[in-house]
Amino acid sequence: MTRLTTTPEPQQNSGERRLTLAEFHQLATVPAAVEWFANIDNPQTRRAYQADLEDFCAFVGLSVAEEFRAVNRAHVLAWRAQLEQRGLAGATIRRKLAALASLFDHLLESNAVAGGNPVHGVKRPRIETSEGKTPALGDHQAKALLDAPDPRTLKGRRDQAILAVLLYHGLRREEAALLHVDDIQERRGIKHLRIHGKGGKLRFLPLHPVAAERIYVYLEASGHHQVDAKSPLFIPLRGRSTGLGISANGIYSVVGSYAKAVGIEVAGLGVHGLRATAATNALEHEADIAKVQSWLGHSNISTTRIYDRRQFRPEDSPTFRVKY
Repeated sequence: MTRLTTTPEPQQNSGERRLTLAEFHQLATVPAAVEWFANIDNPQTRRAYQADLEDFCAFVGLSVAEEFRAVNRAHVLAWRAQLEQRGLAGATIRRKLAALASLFDHLLESNAVAGGNPVHGVKRPRIETSEGKTPALGDHQAKALLDAPDPRTLKGRRDQAILAVLLYHGLRREEAALLHVDDIQERRGIKHLRIHGKGGKLRFLPLHPVAAERIYVYLEASGHHQVDAKSPLFIPLRGRSTGLGISANGIYSVVGSYAKAVGIEVAGLGVHGLRATAATNALEHEADIAKVQSWLGHSNISTTRIYDRRQFRPEDSPTFRVKY
């Protein structure tokens, strides 16, 4: 299938924005599938859904958007069976089916296809466990990671601040990468972080004292906040300055390098593992799960429950109640 792409934005003059006749007709004929894709705000979700739809189209043999009209439930069932044969995780298959279902819902609303949604009624795999697969660190591992960077260097001070922001606030790596200096704001006398979350949603998190101290030590050393308060909070330290902040992949590399340096060998550990660590730690110290949901930026509390591992604590196992 040809990749879905957004239409180019109409040119904007210095005065009132107006569409030319040609631009009007171009936008009036935008395919419903392209319109659906353009409305997905989160870049990571957009990339995942793009790959999911390309997977389906390659399997079924679709080459143009109009051919979606011929898709029926049998095609979707055959695709699901093939995904299972490929050994994909249940959560991945569920996401792929969700992407296809979302597209067909939009096509139906736009009268681009007739009938019902062929994905509806197709059974989706169960999530294998309520505990979730994202690894969480123990307290001693989290402390070792926080202390891993060398505070005598600018890079070490920056990385100490990055790790503190992740482990004390449970941010996604994209959210940490998007932070700017002016996202540190005072609300009701308390310093907060303004977080730019999924779907353009903002949330404000009280700034943890340890993270605050490390951020200010880093900023004092770098001094870039004095030049422009709107500059990125975490800046790259190699190469020529571009005015851009460290990338989400750069933050991932920071976590991986220090985890390796202190000997943390946890399969699948990444930035999301630090998010799981923060959420698990907060819940184990009696944080209200509804407040943790808001804190993490989850739209559904069932997602937050994946991080509630209190029932899986080894020290509470009946194993340690057995006595002979």
